[in-house]
Formats: sequence, C-alpha cells, structure tokens
Amino acid sequence: MNVSAWSTAPFAGTRTDTGGLRHHWTRLLLRLSEGRRHTGDRVLTLGPTRAVPGGRHGDVTPDINDLYHHRRLYYVRLALLLVDDLPTAEDVVQDAFTAMFRRHGGTLVGLSDPEAYLRTSVVNGARSVLRRRRTARAHVPERPVTVPPADEDVLLKEEHREVLAALRSLTRRQREVLVLRYWSHLSEAQIAETLGLTRGAVKSTASRALAALGRKLEATR
Repeated sequence: MNVSAWSTAPFAGTRTDTGGLRHHWTRLLLRLSEGRRHTGDRVLTLGPTRAVPGGRHGDVTPDINDLYHHRRLYYVRLALLLVDDLPTAEDVVQDAFTAMFRRHGGTLVGLSDPEAYLRTSVVNGARSVLRRRRTARAHVPERPVTVPPADEDVLLKEEHREVLAALRSLTRRQREVLVLRYWSHLSEAQIAETLGLTRGAVKSTASRALAALGRKLEATR
C-alpha cells in the first residue's frame, strides 16, 4: 500500500469536520519525508557486500562501513525527530552503531536485517534520552530554549519547522508511530515490530495522533 493510501485508511468513518485538518498534517508529514530525496540518502545496494548465510543466490548484505557511510545521516534525522536535539540525536545513532559492531562485528555476521536492528536501537535510544530528560526536569529547572545550531538546517529545512513543533505536542508513542510511518515509510507491520505493538494499536495511534495535530492547528487559527 502506498503512503497516501495508508495515511487515510485509519480514518474511515470519522467525523468530517476535522478531516481537512488531518489532511493538512498528513500532507505536511509527507512533504517532510519527501525532503530526504534531495539530501543524499540512499537505499543500500552498494559494495563491498557479503553473501547472506542461507539466503538465495545473489542475496547480499552491506557491512557496517557501508551502513555507516550511506545511512548514518538518515538515522540522525530519524533520531532528531524523536529527541529534538541534534547533538543528542548524533549520540543516539553513534551508540546504535557501536552496539551493533560490538554484538555482530564489522561484517554483521548473524544479523539478517541490519536496518531493522538500527531502527529499533535508535528508537530505544531516543526513549532512554526522553526518560532521562523527564527525570532531570523533575529536579533541575529547564534551561531557556536556544536558537538551533546552523548545521541543523542540513537535516530539517525551515519549511519543516511547523511539523517538528507539532510533533513535540504528541505523546511519545504517537510521535514514534508518525515518524516511522511518514519519515521512514514503514508499513504497519514493520512499525508494530519496531515498537512492540500490535498492528491495530499502530493504526489507532496514528489516527489519534493526526486528530491531535488537527486540533492543535485549529486552536492556532
């Protein structure tokens, strides 16, 4: 199912008065993901590669150097959408690659889906960051918001600020579901596996998240 079809599927039978607002946020989220095409992300089909043990003839899997070189920026963007802070996002991704190397080595032996492993590691790392922040804020006053660093524009253009600001208003689960769907273009089944949810929970969470974004937009009008 393509992204546009999936984006409207959870909302069959919902009230039409908020349909336009949901469509607005769906469109913005899709525009956010489309920005990746112009920033160097690639689907990893490059060498050197190794044969997948037990796989079909010709199946190949990239080693960790391929992944880091061609996909690091993608995962930094993913983490940034979850933690709102570029240096922290870079740390989350670095930790994910380090953990993968320590467990599976440079050739990723025994790892059938390195991309799924990294996605899950980045999401879990972002969750840990958010938990630590909540703990810290309970004891230390929150620091004033500072201007984002200049290099953050490489990751998220100005036209995407509205989306990022709106995502901050969602619950952690809602944010994760929307980011994985509209940024990473994952299917319901893939999101469910990454987050440890059922497919029904993914669909209902996406519906509630877009409804919440619609209400936020309506309140600012």
